[in-house]
Amino acid sequence: MNSKIQKELPELVKNKVITQEIASSIEVYYLTKKEDSPNRLFTVFAVLGSTLMGLGIILILAHNWDNFSRSVKTIFAFIPLIIGQFSVGYTILKKKSVTWREASGVFLFFAVGASMALVSQIYNIPGDFDAYTLTWILLCTPLIYLLKSQALAMLHTIFATSYACSVGYFSGNESPWLYLILFALIIPHYVQLLRYKSLHNVTSIFNWFLPLSFIIVLGAFVKNNVEFGVLMYVILFGLFYNIGKLPFFDSQKLRRNGYLVLGSLGTVYMLLLTSFEWIWKDVFTNDMVLNSQEFYMVIVLFLVTLGVIAFSYVKKWIEKFNMFQYVFVLFALFFFIGLVNSIVPILLINVLILTLGITVIKIGADKFHFGILNYGLLIIAALITCRFFDTDVSFVIRGLLFVGVGIGFFSTNYIMLKKQRKKAIK
Repeated sequence: MNSKIQKELPELVKNKVITQEIASSIEVYYLTKKEDSPNRLFTVFAVLGSTLMGLGIILILAHNWDNFSRSVKTIFAFIPLIIGQFSVGYTILKKKSVTWREASGVFLFFAVGASMALVSQIYNIPGDFDAYTLTWILLCTPLIYLLKSQALAMLHTIFATSYACSVGYFSGNESPWLYLILFALIIPHYVQLLRYKSLHNVTSIFNWFLPLSFIIVLGAFVKNNVEFGVLMYVILFGLFYNIGKLPFFDSQKLRRNGYLVLGSLGTVYMLLLTSFEWIWKDVFTNDMVLNSQEFYMVIVLFLVTLGVIAFSYVKKWIEKFNMFQYVFVLFALFFFIGLVNSIVPILLINVLILTLGITVIKIGADKFHFGILNYGLLIIAALITCRFFDTDVSFVIRGLLFVGVGIGFFSTNYIMLKKQRKKAIK
């Protein structure tokens, strides 16, 4: 039981805030809750143990594989699958604990992959790695919902990302459209986590996993028009930032809000990257094809992001103007201006980065949040550092700029600390 609550109960009873009967009911409730809650550390080790067992069986069989006949090989190929199915069936029928569900589900996941690979090798069934991975993922997807397994959901996300990277970046060099289906299959599970376990650590992990997966894979859809690829990423980061500003996510701690953090960092990174002159002269050209999948994806992402902002306005969730939420609109405007004149967007982007830095500093000062404050200062410092490498300003002026930023870091943090102490005294 929570020790703080336990200490408070006698005082509440003594001051007649609650009765002894209510206090006893509270104690029983928390004791029952503690008994029903799984041992998280034990669950983690159970998942790791199942993974190691599955890999160990594969290694043992692989070492002696050539000494077995085809019939023996086939039996060995199906043994892990049978054991995994039996353990999962037993877990479901007996309604075993979370530890059982996670461990048996992970074991069966790897057993499916091992059995498929072994049967394919034994009977020389043709196929490529991408098709094998896709089949493996699809066969194991129902287990996520049968077992309500968080580990399987994470494995699904990791393997789906791996499949998309293999198709889009390495083997086929094609657009991994099936990744979108794999991504959609995990959404119902994620929605359930957001509804019923919004503050759990596993939900926080998914708040980082899913946007990271999409960030990694998005580049696989860029084939010929790299310019539109840059615009796609700026809009994607704008979408993540606006999702992170929805009250459901914005009310949580920053470490739980992967959308907001990744959206903000990604936006700043893309702006800093496009603040260099070389990218507009060497990368961005007038040879872009509007009738291309990159252009259509830009339109879709842009409309979805605008839809999130419009929905927030309708719900009156946006009370104050936040420049970060509209950067993607401004950058899209700068982008098309840059196709005609490369100097204007460079100047505008530098002004935009400086404005964002000042905005973040103000937000940090208003909230008395040292992390946000220093993040704003880092944005300005990064901008000065970038201009250090591509301008002809003398080293004396460059040095003075860095000294000024250093003084700014010290003075703003010192002033914030003094204000915080005065507020605490009052």
